[in-house]
Amino acid sequence: MYVCICKSVTDRDIRRAVASGVMTLDELRNALGVASGCGTCADTAQIILFEASSRRVDPVVYAPSAA
Repeated sequence: MYVCICKSVTDRDIRRAVASGVMTLDELRNALGVASGCGTCADTAQIILFEASSRRVDPVVYAPSAA
């Protein structure tokens, strides 16, 4: 679904950006241009950003302790 008509950004684009490390609306704006035109998409973009980041799982690095 298109979230930002001004910049032709979809919900998939936002999810991909989150998967690549985007965490805030400002970062999303810099990466994709979301909410930099008319701004009416900001609330929806923020919701998708939050949902995608809450589902994101950071890799767990195993570091054995010294015995």
